[in-house]
Amino acid sequence: MTTTLPIKISFSLPDGWQAAPPDEVGAPGVAFVALHPASMDGFTANITIAGQMRNDSASMWQIADESVRRLQQAGSVEVIKKADAGTPDAPGLTDAPGVVQNLRLSTTLRGEPLELLQSQVYLGMEDVKDPSKRVVIELVLTAKPSQLGQVIEDFKEFIRTVRPADESPA
Repeated sequence: MTTTLPIKISFSLPDGWQAAPPDEVGAPGVAFVALHPASMDGFTANITIAGQMRNDSASMWQIADESVRRLQQAGSVEVIKKADAGTPDAPGLTDAPGVVQNLRLSTTLRGEPLELLQSQVYLGMEDVKDPSKRVVIELVLTAKPSQLGQVIEDFKEFIRTVRPADESPA
């Protein structure tokens, strides 16, 4: 079932990406999916957006670790790299505090083994009126290793456009 984000965000998709209904493309539990049709090769590279309200004290690194544990339920997961957003390892992605994590997934698709790479970005956005309330937005690029070079720069461009939506009246 498609979910909604706890806050409104704005973003721009790079050329060549198309929005798709999450439930129709097998991505329940996310609020938004974009597909890259030109990369289709038995698997279509995709970007997903999900988010949740977090009222706990979990760090962004701990939240990223939760994702690894979730994914391990469907196959093996290897953390290739993990860094704070905005550091030399993950420069200029966003102004929001967050974590960037790159994973290698071994899973199956239609009964066939499939290796995928994921680049996950977790952004924390605190309520300016109540800092104990925090929204965590999860931005994920999933692609086959052969597709990654074709779509990774688009994903970085996309991430730089993600912002809380201006909800003030025009």
